Amino acid sequence: MSEQTVSASGEPGSRPGRSISEIVIRIAGNSQDGIQSIGGFLARLAGRSEQEVMTFMTIPSTISGGPSVFQVRIGSGEVLSAGDEADVLLAFYQHSYEGHIAHLREGGIVLYDSDHVTVNEEWAGRFSHVGVAISSLTIEAIGGTAKDKGKNIFALGLLAKVFGLDTNKLLKLMDERFGGKGEGVLQNALNAYHAGYAYEVGDLLETFHFLDSTRRDKDQVVCSGNESLAYGLIAAGVRFGAGYPITPWSDIMELLRRELPKYGGMFIQCEDEIASVSMAIGASYSGGVAVTGSSGPGISLKSEAIGWAVMAEIPLVICNIQRGGPSTGLPTSVEQSDLNIACFGGHGDSPRVVLAPRDVEDCFYTAMEAVRIARQYSVPVFILSDQAIATRIEAFAEPDLSALCEEIGPDFTPVPTHRPYDLSPEDGVSPHVPPGTRILDGKYPVVTGLEHDEMGHPSGAPKMHMAMTAKRRRKLQKLASELPLPEIQGPDSGDVLLVGWGSTWGPVSEAVNVAATRDSSFTVSAVNMRHLNPMPEKLGDLFDRFQNIYVVETNDGGIYGYGQLCMILRARFCNPKIQGINKTDGLTFKVREILDAVSDRMALAITA
Repeated sequence: MSEQTVSASGEPGSRPGRSISEIVIRIAGNSQDGIQSIGGFLARLAGRSEQEVMTFMTIPSTISGGPSVFQVRIGSGEVLSAGDEADVLLAFYQHSYEGHIAHLREGGIVLYDSDHVTVNEEWAGRFSHVGVAISSLTIEAIGGTAKDKGKNIFALGLLAKVFGLDTNKLLKLMDERFGGKGEGVLQNALNAYHAGYAYEVGDLLETFHFLDSTRRDKDQVVCSGNESLAYGLIAAGVRFGAGYPITPWSDIMELLRRELPKYGGMFIQCEDEIASVSMAIGASYSGGVAVTGSSGPGISLKSEAIGWAVMAEIPLVICNIQRGGPSTGLPTSVEQSDLNIACFGGHGDSPRVVLAPRDVEDCFYTAMEAVRIARQYSVPVFILSDQAIATRIEAFAEPDLSALCEEIGPDFTPVPTHRPYDLSPEDGVSPHVPPGTRILDGKYPVVTGLEHDEMGHPSGAPKMHMAMTAKRRRKLQKLASELPLPEIQGPDSGDVLLVGWGSTWGPVSEAVNVAATRDSSFTVSAVNMRHLNPMPEKLGDLFDRFQNIYVVETNDGGIYGYGQLCMILRARFCNPKIQGINKTDGLTFKVREILDAVSDRMALAITA
């Protein structure tokens, strides 16, 4: 908690307390208690107050629910990760208290429900403990048969009082959330909130207030990664989608089902994964760009049809929101272990494009880029997000939709002739013409999953298969030649280069900032890899400027000690300096985990 002591100024609304630039609040309880609701309110309030915010959450994978955590980091300046340590722990139960006290910084604040939590005397001196009878006070405020179901909102009122949060904006958020559920539901929420806010904390806990945000002049959007990705697809012109529910992809499916009809589109929930990818391919063949998606288990089922789209050269966007695997694995935990199936998960040589957004904002722009590439190159494009980004809430600058939005659809303008698999272009790119287009020479092509000639007619000729395989490959080589090198954070050459992708980028980026403030014997820089297949040309030249390259990813080091992206990079550049920093605990990286791993590696390198 970055802070300074201030006193009341005498101006209207001013009050004594401590002024802070950022705070990390960890809320621990059970999923049935609305833990995510509190965190969501805090995150969206921060965004509407022009502050930066980043969240982290864990939810149980069982239907009956269980222990749950929501951590929110709010800052008046730049926020790159959800925070290594919490400044405040809000604990609803004994298991919440005992299981998460280790995540609290020394001297931090424990705000606990005294109806359910008994303080451990061993920790009493290390942390500031503040007990409030949250459950019984909620029952008293709401009354009736509601019991303590509103205790999350009571706790939200407590936090609003302690941190001087904007009550008017919070009440508006509550109206948006509960207003459609009936007047009684909203009134209960308001009663619980006001009771929490009115609770006198003055003798128990000092109050705080945030410094003015550095982003006061910017309009912001506050949303989750899945929401950002879905709206990016809509902005890019996608008007058809098909899918089957699976955590953590389902949010995208539900948003598209709700929003696409507003733009003349539709989303179909199919009977299974195979039907959904096949329906999306058919929609793309008709002249647009369709989307389908899933998580790892569903992508496995879609693989054969994706290979058909590669062979037929159909534009398609596939969202893979990664979770822990294999099999059913860890449905509600983060892992980046689907890179191999995204790049190589098809029988035969079936090249496809793979992009990975690095944060919630990047989900929007990556979705738009995926649609553009699918259209331009007539290829399937994977968007490889993950559970941490999907469920995380962030605030970012509002996109200029008037300049970005695309309208795409079938173009039935007659053409003189058409060879959908024309071998003459050096880059292998041949345009896709939708069925129904008049072809003036009267020679109409066909589409098949069999190898084919330039008109799509099946062909088993060895030379034709070689030529078509090379054509499909050259498209990705052409794309690689047009991709920009990733921007280097930190010195553009030196001792250590951290390579992040997906949700590892935030902690990696913050690790570089922290390393720059330390008196260290080695320099630390970083790059983020958005384009995973193909990769930008001359990436090897960038790597040559550093003595050690560490790829940070949440997957297993494997038989040979390298994670999935690390192994691809080693295979591509034959560079033994490329090593992996990996973990598979289902949690995002902490900044200190990255820096500790780098320090250990560098110490070994010096003694070797």
